[in-house]
Amino acid sequence: MKKVLAWGILALLLSCGLSLLPLSAQAQCTMCKTQVEASRTEKSGYDTTGLNKGILYLMTIPYVLIGTVGFFWYRNSQKKKQALH
Repeated sequence: MKKVLAWGILALLLSCGLSLLPLSAQAQCTMCKTQVEASRTEKSGYDTTGLNKGILYLMTIPYVLIGTVGFFWYRNSQKKKQALH
């Protein structure tokens, strides 16, 4: 149990550390990057300042949901193991 807790803390620290990377390391797909570069050259281009944050937000939600389901699944399986012993 302590080993699992240590791995969980390590994973949490790693994810927090990775989220503090410089802004230049933010995610952006190829299609979005091409669109942003094309709109920068146009004078009437739309505002693209929040594009990276939107991409990161949309990318984060599935990982949080899968992590939550995995956590409750693990916790439930541990309770069943303890009930059998």
